[in-house]
Parts: sequence; C-alpha cells; structure tokens
Amino acid sequence: MDRRWGPIATGVALALTFVVLVLLGTTGGPAAPPPADGVPVAQGKAGAAGVPPAWMRRLSPGEKPPQFVLFSFDGAGSHDHWQRILPLAAKVNAHITGFLSGLYLLPDTLRGTYHGPGHGAGRASISFGGTDADVATRIRDLNAALAAGHEIGTHFNGHFCAGNEPSGGVWSKADWVSELDQFFDILRDAAARGLRVPEDEVRGGRIPCLEGRPEAFLPAMADRAMTYDTSRTTEGVAWPEQKDGMWEFWVPVVKVPALGGKKVTMQDYNLWYAMNGAQEDPARDAEFTAATLDTYRAAYQAAYNTNRAPLTIGNHFNDWSGGAFSRATEQFMGEVCVRPNTACATYSEVLDWMKLQDPAVLDTFRHKPHAQIS
Repeated sequence: MDRRWGPIATGVALALTFVVLVLLGTTGGPAAPPPADGVPVAQGKAGAAGVPPAWMRRLSPGEKPPQFVLFSFDGAGSHDHWQRILPLAAKVNAHITGFLSGLYLLPDTLRGTYHGPGHGAGRASISFGGTDADVATRIRDLNAALAAGHEIGTHFNGHFCAGNEPSGGVWSKADWVSELDQFFDILRDAAARGLRVPEDEVRGGRIPCLEGRPEAFLPAMADRAMTYDTSRTTEGVAWPEQKDGMWEFWVPVVKVPALGGKKVTMQDYNLWYAMNGAQEDPARDAEFTAATLDTYRAAYQAAYNTNRAPLTIGNHFNDWSGGAFSRATEQFMGEVCVRPNTACATYSEVLDWMKLQDPAVLDTFRHKPHAQIS
C-alpha cells in the first residue's frame, strides 16, 4: 500500500496516496532459458521445522556463491496477495520477505493511538487496519507466512512521503525512533490478538518511498538491534555493505530494455512511472507485464554471469495497471526459484549464509564491478 520513488520520479506526483487493491492472475510468456552450467541448488525449509537449506554452508574452494534472489513486498497487508504468494512460494521452494506497515494491525477504532512524527493523532497516508475481523485475517496471514519460513520486517507506519509534510525525508533520528517504538507497540498489541511474530525476529526493513536520511534512520534501526536495511539505491546489482552498523541490501538502478536502456530504480512503482507516468491504461497492461519480466530476467542474468550479488526484487501487494507488476513478479518467482545455482531467500538467510563464508572469498565477489544490464 505505498509507492516507491527513484531517479525518474523526483518532484513529480509526490502528493499522491495509493491504496493498494488486489487483482488475481498470472501471466504467460516465454521463460528465460536456464543457465547452462552448474547443478540445481536444493532449498530446504529454513525457519520451518528447523531444517536449513542445502546451500546454507561454507563455499568449497573455487565455488561460486548461489545467485540469491530476494523477493520483498512492502506493506504486506493484502489477504488476497498472501493467498497467492504463499502457495506459489511453497511450490518453488522460495522464501520471501514481507515488510509490514504497522498500521495494518491497528484497527480503525484505535487509530487515535498513532501519532506520526510531526502529525496529529490518527493521521496517516495509508489506511489503518479496518475492522477487528480484518486485523484478525491479517494476523493469520502473517502467522502462516512465518511458519512457512518467510520473514517479516518493518515498513514503519504512517507512510508520510514528500508532499505530506513533515515527511520521512526530513525526519530526525528521534522521529524514526518514534516510528519504530510505535511499530513495536502495535506488534505487542497484536500479539495479544494472536500474532506470533517475535519482536527480535524483525531484523530489518525498508523505509516508505525510499525517502529518508541514512544518518537519521539507520542509527534508529541499529539502536533496535536490527541488522539490515534495504532502502538505498545503487547503480546495478551489488553485494550488501555495512553502513552505520547495518547491512545495506541495495535496491538496484538498472537499464530497462523496453525503455531503450533508460535507467530506473527496479521497483514496481518506479517501473510503472517510467513506462507511462503511473497512469492506468488497461490496453497496455500486458505490455507492462512483459517489460517488467524482461527487466527482472536481464538483471538476474547480469548478476549470475558476473558478481553473483544478491538481487533485490522490491514490490508491493498491489493492482497497479491491472495487476501487471504483480503478475510479472509472480511469473518471475515461478521461473527463477527453480533454476540451477539459485536460491530465493530472505534477507536474514542471506546474512546467515554470509557469516559462514571466508571474508576474503566474499571480497573477491564484492570487489567485482556492479552487475549491469547491457
């Protein structure tokens, strides 16, 4: 239930508020051919029944890392999308990360308990949780996701982006601390309603709209003993780096083949904006699905063939452009997670894998140029 801005959207349409809806369906189209080398990387159910995936081990001498693909969904509040993603992920043995907007667990009757930094009580740029029954459904979805080995992180709460001031882009560390304090207050209250997402398992997150000063939000997350963030962009596909006590999983800025190589932050909303100004145009929905899928495939292949850096696929549970971007993501998940030498994992799983490796070996890959779509 939010939007994402990148280099192509600065100063444009910043006052819009998006309410994420749902559209069922997947798309067809030709699948990218699998890599010719290597053997399949079997995945286990890390986080479910305590069985680690087969790739959760130290690399052998001369062995390349798996190509990690990190599917993440901001908001993580849509029941219909969870109903599609959970069985798909189970079918292809993938783990995903849902970045939860805390307000989706706060019933409308309790909206007045939330105070966004610089805003009045009960105000937000996204909807609250709805009825008690709506929240109960969301809690069941989150519990099911966690039980299946998926990860729940934070997308904070009020989603105040540029145009709804004071926005996260100007917040201080104290403001981000307030957002996180309230997020965990909401989480604790939801636990009384049956939520089984432990606070200490919320290890990272993504800030709304990728808007915020790292010197403000990263220390706030580190103070909470979080370990990673995935809110910052970089050219191409790059290995995570430690910044201000946190691991930064970069959101890639890539050339989009369908746009003649124009560089775009590889998130669903940014791609939509780059393709047609984020305007609904049903006649072009299939075109946008194909263009997005081609971009994901090209970014994967670029990383696989070069530095093997983890590939962030950042999305939302949304129906933008008739669900064009959701269909692209779901088809790509179905294709890529069963490919050789590939692991569709959570951020925390990748960090656990990195801890097992010889730092010098990882540095040989980290120091390679960022993977770029040619």
